[in-house]
Amino acid sequence: MKNIFTNYKSTLILLAAIIVGAIVGIIFQEKAAILQPFGDIFINLLLVIIIPLIFLTITTSITKMKTPKRLSKIIVTIIGVFIVTSIIAVLIGFASTYFVKLVNTEEGEVIKQSLETESGEEMTETEDMTILERTVNLLTVNDFTKLLSKDNIIALLIFSVMCGIAVNMAGEKAKPVKDLLESANIVVENIVKIIMYYAPIGLGCYFAALVGSFGASIAVGYLQTFIIYTIVAVAFYFIIYTIYAWVAGGKKGIQRFWKNIVPATVTSLATCSSAASIPINIECSKKMGVSEDIAETTIPLGTSFHKDGSIIGSVFKIMFLVCLFGTSLATAGDVMGILGIALLANLLVTAVPIGGGTISEMLIITMMGYPVAALPILTMIATIIDAPATMLNVTGDTVSSMLVARIVDGKDWIK
Repeated sequence: MKNIFTNYKSTLILLAAIIVGAIVGIIFQEKAAILQPFGDIFINLLLVIIIPLIFLTITTSITKMKTPKRLSKIIVTIIGVFIVTSIIAVLIGFASTYFVKLVNTEEGEVIKQSLETESGEEMTETEDMTILERTVNLLTVNDFTKLLSKDNIIALLIFSVMCGIAVNMAGEKAKPVKDLLESANIVVENIVKIIMYYAPIGLGCYFAALVGSFGASIAVGYLQTFIIYTIVAVAFYFIIYTIYAWVAGGKKGIQRFWKNIVPATVTSLATCSSAASIPINIECSKKMGVSEDIAETTIPLGTSFHKDGSIIGSVFKIMFLVCLFGTSLATAGDVMGILGIALLANLLVTAVPIGGGTISEMLIITMMGYPVAALPILTMIATIIDAPATMLNVTGDTVSSMLVARIVDGKDWIK
């Protein structure tokens, strides 16, 4: 019990701060806006660290990629399984939120304008630009210094990937650079931890001002989001993963999965960290009959690139903002855009507790065209859904290893 409290301490403190902030906002209403500067401090700290965090996280992740033990068939199969299961997760997440208003507010445009004013953003006119010109401006910049701006996140992502590939191409000659990047990445991650120490104060004050200015409907929206997400996560866990286990190994696959999945499930809920769950998750996969090389390749890769819970969570975050700001989803292109952004954002969620989704949340805001001052709104959503999302992230990798084993080792793999 003590260990569980230790692992959840940050989450519990953040939740308590958010609840206190909501109460203060409801009681003092507009007067709670006096707390806004303390929330702005938190926003500014996150925005300052976001550029080095993105560059170092993506670059070092690319430089660490090594050739797995088996032939390319395993990697190709893993990629295929991850893509298919991720698409299923994003579709279920969208279906769960499309017909439900996660937050009811009639002041969406007022909130959006307020947040834009707070972030100091000026919307540029792009109506006269062609699709190709917009794409070029999204993917690239014409000056290196512009990469150091939060307004060019996509271009920074592409540059980071290129740097990682370049380091790999250089081999041993680039080892000093690789070591420097990894060391710098550790330092930046620690800076994020330091910033998160202030998160309870920052988020509490931010939420108090938000509720005080725009009403209690936002607080109710968070509660509703948590309830709906938890229901979806539990249903996904029992129904979808049972189907995956059946596809992988029939009735015996279902038996093996449910007989051995509990330790990984409990570990994910107790630690709220996919990374911390890797050892026990690999062991669970092996007990299900998955070969050692497949288990030891699929689980670590899945921790970085396959997160059912985070994908569904990204859809919930996007749809929360869609409801909050009254964004129209009139065309199939709008819907496909949301699904694509959710899938892309999933790749940027790190396998650590609170704070691991900051990069993906920034990507969502950037690609959806919302003000960066909305970042704490998504941070609060990430906080309240952290436990069930981690559970799906971890157990989704386990059942994926069964599917990979079925394809690579044939239908008799379980024997």
